[in-house]
Amino acid sequence: MLKKMDKCLLICTFILLVVGLVMIFSASNVTSYMMYSKSPYYYFIKQFAFLVISLLLSFFILKFDTSKYHYITFFLIVVIISLLVIVLFNGKVSNQAKSWFSIFGIFTVQPSEFAKIFTIMWFSSYYSINKNCLNLKKVLFPLILSVAIAFLIALQPDLGTTILYCALVFLMFLILPISKKIKRNSIISIVAIICVFLLLLLNNGVKLVFARQIQRFNFLNPCERIYSDGNQVCNGYIAINNGGLFGKGLGNSTQKYLYLPEAYTDFIFAIIVEELGLIVSIVLLILMFLVLWRIFLIGKRCKNKRGSLLCFGVFFYILLHILINLGGLLGLIPLTGVPLPFLSYGGSYLMCLVSSIAIVLRVDIENKKV
Repeated sequence: MLKKMDKCLLICTFILLVVGLVMIFSASNVTSYMMYSKSPYYYFIKQFAFLVISLLLSFFILKFDTSKYHYITFFLIVVIISLLVIVLFNGKVSNQAKSWFSIFGIFTVQPSEFAKIFTIMWFSSYYSINKNCLNLKKVLFPLILSVAIAFLIALQPDLGTTILYCALVFLMFLILPISKKIKRNSIISIVAIICVFLLLLLNNGVKLVFARQIQRFNFLNPCERIYSDGNQVCNGYIAINNGGLFGKGLGNSTQKYLYLPEAYTDFIFAIIVEELGLIVSIVLLILMFLVLWRIFLIGKRCKNKRGSLLCFGVFFYILLHILINLGGLLGLIPLTGVPLPFLSYGGSYLMCLVSSIAIVLRVDIENKKV
């Protein structure tokens, strides 16, 4: 089976995951010890444990034929909707959002992360069976459930994940094998819904619910507000400036000493630049885009719609995370708390990311069987 996998995708993924583990330890050890009075290895061990679980899950995915997805994907969507409802009432609050379940008080699981990958699997299976369907209700059924999922994520409130999820669904919708007329009418409806949502944001009641998220839209000139809402982005700039071309050396970041809050999550790239330098950071970005390129090629070579939709869905999934994370880090767009693929700390996202790569590798194996 290994011989039939895309070696470039496999090697690039392995390198990025290893670098991610090393940098998570480097970026988190100070926070873990000084802020939470835990072992410096605390977050490294948790991430490593999730990586082991992810790899074990991947072995199962590699053995499981994608043609069988239609037996389980709708069930997975129902489960994730149920979990998103439950988490609103019984979830763990972190960063003013109720998005997580706690498992044994050690691990936390975020259902909204799994919603993304389950939606990709469901769309690819559903629309490969119902391709060129002219029944409007049947065509729009997955989209209606996707709107429900987006609404439940927004209620947490997690505006960043909501926006990313909606963008992922919209991009997948654009490549679905359905009639152009249905696509056109649906896009008009989607734009109308977005306009209504934006109008609702101007309402005082909605402003109250999304107060913290709306504040993040004030992202220009962050260093003028370093002692308030510009703190993270400005300290990210300082970290990048400190690194220069060659960096200060692994473990030698100064910004991780509680200047940059939770530097091991969505701001880890700033620590990477500070410690390893701009040149190494660019090499890591090149590796990420090599991963994307290989995924795109595998999707393009597919002989069936199911495989191509899976690959292009994973392609959009990873690309959106890269663009939104780096856009927030550089102050080009508002901060959203979206992790950087392969490098950021986060168990739920790591499981979904590694599983998505395994799905693409499975599609590649199936392509070579034809």
